[in-house]
Amino acid sequence: MTKQELINYWVNSSNENYNSMLNIFNTGEYMWSLFIGHLVIEKLLKAYYVKHIKNEFPRTHDLLKIAVFANMNLSEKQKDILQNITLFNIKSRYEEYKNEFYKKCTKEFAKENIETIKEFRVWLLGKINP
Repeated sequence: MTKQELINYWVNSSNENYNSMLNIFNTGEYMWSLFIGHLVIEKLLKAYYVKHIKNEFPRTHDLLKIAVFANMNLSEKQKDILQNITLFNIKSRYEEYKNEFYKKCTKEFAKENIETIKEFRVWLLGKINP
């Protein structure tokens, strides 16, 4: 794949996940909607990485690590946001965290965090395709 094809792949895949995140939220599966929200941001960070660094993207799900590897200039608030969103991947994936996280994932909790994901997504898309 060319660099642009790889960037397009990550952006298009993220867009598909974005729609899935919204649909899953609407079904009341709040924990899973946040898990998919993590993928939305992860894939856009990988698109950014490919665009600005190289085609061999980092093999990690830690969003802040990907951003650091991509030499992104982030505010402390943005770093905190990435660390928080990364938790949705960990806590949805592993049984020892899943039950506790499930209880925390009320509609309001998920809605608030999805709004953060939406805002971060728009910001990242602007960085990828200015």
